[in-house]
Amino acid sequence: MRLPSLEILNKVYGESEASLKRYEDLLQQFKEHFNSEQMEFFSAPGRTEIVGNHTDHNGGKILAASITLDTIGAAYPNNSDIISIFSEGYEDEIRLDLSKIDEVPINQGTLSLIAGMMKATANAGFKAAGFNAYISTSVISAAGVSSSASFEMLICSIINYYFNDSKMSYIDYAKIGQYAENKYWSKASGLMDQMACAVGGTISLDFSNDVKYEKVDFSFSKIGYDLIIVNTGKGHADLSHEYSEIPMEMKAVANKLGGTLLCDSNLQNFLEQFTELEESLENDRALLRSMHFYEENRRVEEAIQAVADHNEKHLLKIIEESGNSSWKWLQNCYVATDNKDQKINLALALTEIFIKKIGDGSCRIHGGGFAGVIMSIIPKAETSNYIEYMSKFIDEKSIYPMNIREYGAIHLG
Repeated sequence: MRLPSLEILNKVYGESEASLKRYEDLLQQFKEHFNSEQMEFFSAPGRTEIVGNHTDHNGGKILAASITLDTIGAAYPNNSDIISIFSEGYEDEIRLDLSKIDEVPINQGTLSLIAGMMKATANAGFKAAGFNAYISTSVISAAGVSSSASFEMLICSIINYYFNDSKMSYIDYAKIGQYAENKYWSKASGLMDQMACAVGGTISLDFSNDVKYEKVDFSFSKIGYDLIIVNTGKGHADLSHEYSEIPMEMKAVANKLGGTLLCDSNLQNFLEQFTELEESLENDRALLRSMHFYEENRRVEEAIQAVADHNEKHLLKIIEESGNSSWKWLQNCYVATDNKDQKINLALALTEIFIKKIGDGSCRIHGGGFAGVIMSIIPKAETSNYIEYMSKFIDEKSIYPMNIREYGAIHLG
């Protein structure tokens, strides 16, 4: 047993003092819970979606990145069929008997999720065995920065390191996490969350033919801005129905266009058949959401080009356009059946007033939407002023300046 070196901590976190303290605490908790000093350390970040809101599930494109908030774990094999996990802040043990996976009910929280992951691991031809783990996270829960995917990718990194000779790919990780959410959590998620958490750094994603990704040399910090996540105060753990309706409605349009996913057609075909679609579907929102999909794909391509051209002003404009489309066309900034609760819209409106005053920056809904967080891109010189301004309306502890992290799901030693 040894703690991660200061060198690796500096590479991953940009500092070593605070991060070392986290791992020291993790070590102590593992020793207390499992009465053992044998352990290795693992980390998986949360993620930010820069452009590409709700496109992955219909074969779309996304520009995404990992963030400095992460889930960390100390783990070691226990030579049994039992996976035993304790998490900071929770007294109860999560205990899964790998020989009885088929007896685990779905939709029963973390136990179901882990069972689904182990089932997917076996289905993919990889190995899993019992291990002990103590886990801690700084990723905001139920708030659109993928705390669940961060946890899933951490577990994948553990089983990859201990049981599969590090032969699992990031795409394997992502598909294991997606399977668990789809089959054991009844959440119709795509692969974006898992891929962004697994790979690390900024990546472009294309889901039109399975999944393809490329690393992109970009961070907001490099161009003089801070990425700030503002938690509006309402989680989104109870909104699976609203999330599921988005891919369902898009796929209904895709079917009318003769395909399975919207990527099987294009905007021109959509517009040519618009009248027939409107009459047959009788669902205007499905049409608007499909228009968002096609235009969002275009924006992702433009954003990648803007990064390549070092045209940060155009990139900020694209992010703003993406946010406006999510608000007006995709319609995931509030729940239609609870339209008096519009915390996301309020946070966006307040931020837009600030950005207009300083004449620089951008903001948009972040993640799945309906509740949770917004993303603000603020010039570094104005970050403290923005936090002071927003703190008048939202608890300052709910405002998170952060950076894009270059490392994804990793074994730290």
